[in-house]
Amino acid sequence: MQTKHFFSDPTHLVNSALHSLTLTNPSLAFDKQNKIIYRRPSQDASEPSRVSIISGGGSGHEPAFAGFVGKGMLTASVAGTIFASPSAEQVRRALLQRVDGSKGVLVIVMNYTGDVLNFGLAAEKGNAAGIKTEFFAISDDVGVGRAKGGKVGRRGIGGGVMVLKIVGALAETGASLEEVYATAQLANRNLVSVGSSLEHVHVPGRDIPDPNSEDLVPHGEIEVGMGIHNEPGSHRMKGTAEEMIQTMLKQMLDQNDKERAFLKYDSSDRFALLINNLGGVSTLELSGLTAEITLQLERDYKIKPVRIIQGMFLTSLNGMGFSVSLLRLADTGLGAGKSLLELLDAPSEAVGWAAPIRTSTWDSQSANPSESANSPRALKQPSNLKLDPTILKKVLSLGLERVIKAEPLVTRYDTIVGDGDCGIGLQRGAEAILKSLNDTSAPLTPDLLTSLHRIIDVVENTMDGTSGAIYAIFLNALAHGLREQDSSSPVDVNSKIWANALQHSLKALAKYTPAQPGDRTLMDALSPFINTLVETGDIRKAAEAANQGTESTKSMKASLGRAVYVGGEDEWVGKVPDPGAYGLSEFLNGLADGI
Repeated sequence: MQTKHFFSDPTHLVNSALHSLTLTNPSLAFDKQNKIIYRRPSQDASEPSRVSIISGGGSGHEPAFAGFVGKGMLTASVAGTIFASPSAEQVRRALLQRVDGSKGVLVIVMNYTGDVLNFGLAAEKGNAAGIKTEFFAISDDVGVGRAKGGKVGRRGIGGGVMVLKIVGALAETGASLEEVYATAQLANRNLVSVGSSLEHVHVPGRDIPDPNSEDLVPHGEIEVGMGIHNEPGSHRMKGTAEEMIQTMLKQMLDQNDKERAFLKYDSSDRFALLINNLGGVSTLELSGLTAEITLQLERDYKIKPVRIIQGMFLTSLNGMGFSVSLLRLADTGLGAGKSLLELLDAPSEAVGWAAPIRTSTWDSQSANPSESANSPRALKQPSNLKLDPTILKKVLSLGLERVIKAEPLVTRYDTIVGDGDCGIGLQRGAEAILKSLNDTSAPLTPDLLTSLHRIIDVVENTMDGTSGAIYAIFLNALAHGLREQDSSSPVDVNSKIWANALQHSLKALAKYTPAQPGDRTLMDALSPFINTLVETGDIRKAAEAANQGTESTKSMKASLGRAVYVGGEDEWVGKVPDPGAYGLSEFLNGLADGI
């Protein structure tokens, strides 16, 4: 559990966060005393009145709910302290003083007892005051089944944000309160969600829990169905992300589960999918989860959502979890422009609603184009530069195998002077090239440039980071240097042709990196190799020059790359060579062994 916070006073934190919304959205105002964020009245007297939408709840779920106030979504939001409902008096003031009630008001919250009671009481006070008011509690969670949910029913979690978006957009069209209320009910009936988390969260200002507490989720376990206030889910499980997602989707969609079959659907139905970050999952991991969820939906349930929305909508502070929601796009019966899908797509100025893709973009989506005969790579012209493919394969394989074998040492060196990824990157590239060379379905041909472009494709698609870019630039320049020496008749490639092409590559590389021998980079191995090969035509002497250049990096102070920022030079200067130079010299020595 992460227990460090920048703010220790939760009251100050909540007020500051609410105030910030008026800084990022000038159409909003803040009633600090009552923790109400509301839309400023329009200055345009000709603008018609519309149904007002009020939501809210405990703080700690940002951007919900105040972040959804804005044109096209909520009219006002009322906040409580962290994980606690606001009072009925706060909500009453929002209803009577901060929104236009002339066309009616929908008070809509997530299904939690405190919110239902306080917002419900305020709704009754609104009706008593002569303002036509409807109340609705969103309940989309399937993590808790029918028996356990009892009379309280399902909890309201991430999928409820889609309901807020739909009713807000519908109100913007001028729809009546009856239509807005009925649509909220319709959307909720067709909505299922479930969350999972790796850990509970810590509320700023509270005591740090006992690390041995049974309430904490043990390392290696996942709580499936965890609520947004640390409430327990259906169970804890051990397993992979794929297995966790299988469990979650089954809870949402298994028609034979009497406890959780809240949604009836068939193969003709269309769905919108929402992947919600509970606050602490990196965008990288959340994106990986989205890809796996989408894959399993299509594979196991034949569901291919027409909208996929990913982001941070309803959080649990910095919760290490996420929720998945599926909305069946049932017919609203309201006509053109007012379908559930159109209302989801409708524009909004609420800063918390992050779904920037326009309807036209979704409608024009098509499968990713595959590599075809018309691709730039396929249009590469053959050459008359000939090299026996068995020799090329043998020599390259020896070099690549040495790189793979050297990975642990390169990684150790890079862990000391860098970020530790150099060895793995070189190994990954070497293994991919070897696999391509050994592909019996596509053997190498005598055309050297065709073979080289094949290797370039592999490098560009498997090696990332700085070294990947350098090798890709170098190899593309090498192909250019060889192409310059092509002939109208077959030519056997010799050391002179190689040397000229390598010189060309070295000059080309200088345009994109300032690295030179003496800067403690792979150039300390590459440059001596090429210069010696040009002078002598002897690859063994060139490889030895690369070895000497690599050895010399031990005593150098780095002037480029991450090694510049690594301290403790006294511990490694004179002992550790540049990892990139060492990895390259191993490859070059392998080449020399094969000649």
